[in-house]
Amino acid sequence: MSDRPDFDPSTLVIHSNRSYEKQSNSILFPIHQTATYIHESVGVTKGYGYTRGANPTVNALEQAIAAVEGTASALCFRSGMSAITTLCFGLLKAGDHVLLSDVIYGGTARLFHQVLGHFGVAYDFVDTASVEATEKAIRPETRLLFLETPANPTLKISDVRALSDMAHRHENILVAVDNTFLTPLLQNCLELGADISMMSTTKYIDGHNATLGGSLATHDEANTERLRFVRKIIGSIQAPFDSWLALQGIKTLPARLAMHCNHAMQIAEWLEKHAHVARVNYPGLESFPQHALAAKQQKGFGGMMSFELKATTEQTLHFIEALKLCTCAESLGSVETLVTHPATASHCDMPLEERDRLGITDRLIRLSVGLESPKDLIADLEQAFKAIFG
Repeated sequence: MSDRPDFDPSTLVIHSNRSYEKQSNSILFPIHQTATYIHESVGVTKGYGYTRGANPTVNALEQAIAAVEGTASALCFRSGMSAITTLCFGLLKAGDHVLLSDVIYGGTARLFHQVLGHFGVAYDFVDTASVEATEKAIRPETRLLFLETPANPTLKISDVRALSDMAHRHENILVAVDNTFLTPLLQNCLELGADISMMSTTKYIDGHNATLGGSLATHDEANTERLRFVRKIIGSIQAPFDSWLALQGIKTLPARLAMHCNHAMQIAEWLEKHAHVARVNYPGLESFPQHALAAKQQKGFGGMMSFELKATTEQTLHFIEALKLCTCAESLGSVETLVTHPATASHCDMPLEERDRLGITDRLIRLSVGLESPKDLIADLEQAFKAIFG
């Protein structure tokens, strides 16, 4: 059940849960760039004591994110990875077991491989596109199923409702979803049955490559307070200025997402017909293996895609370098179109054999389609093809 007002998304992101500053009636909530707060008397505050615990500007962004998530509250963090780290520190203990999507952001994999494993948290990667395979991988000590859908960078889809129903038939398993690629406006994973929604707000929530941030949202207020406590202890709260900038970005989220989806579809259709493209991973294409599931589970196909060239690794790298309008840079979800080479960036730590098995080959290119004219983006891609292949 959603707690959101019955607003269309474009109204929701501007007005729902909106906070106002009372002293001057500024239409923009101000930046509370402060480390500490004056006590009205000993032990008496206005709800804020130290910014490591809470900050009014951060809270304003949390209210805005809660509005789109449909939850009573939300929590914001220094980055998407700090949100995932806080989630794990707050809800797991030594001896617990976690199942993760086999195709997942490289930073999430590194967190488990190089950090959490040292604290006695066991984990396995499983093909969460298969409910049956996921259920077979569950252990008595499994406490968390962490999904990323669509997955980075192959866009593989996991059925959130089916997996959540399956996990909840077992005792004490929570389902968390990295929803960075779509946001709740295109895929509300809590309404689909997941327990926790996670986003890197650096991406589509901000939308302008201006901030680092992450968020967690859940209907379980006890878990929210536990995560709030752990965030305070480890100091992973988002910075006030980053929160203020993200507050401005979220107001245009529905308009931007509509353009991202529209532009991405045009480019995916063009790439699919290109002689030098072996395959295009975009859920909006009917040729995408899980197109029907994406259409059922999502309210749009998003701005993310990847495509594999009919080329050598060297030619693939030269193709990326030949692009002029599409910018080679890490991250995604911004107004600028960004291109990355997952094999040497986000998934560089993964062994070659494992990458190839998952479809993350040396010839795979990830494209975060921005708000530039699709005609101009296609022209840029075409000139890069001609530069490499003639």
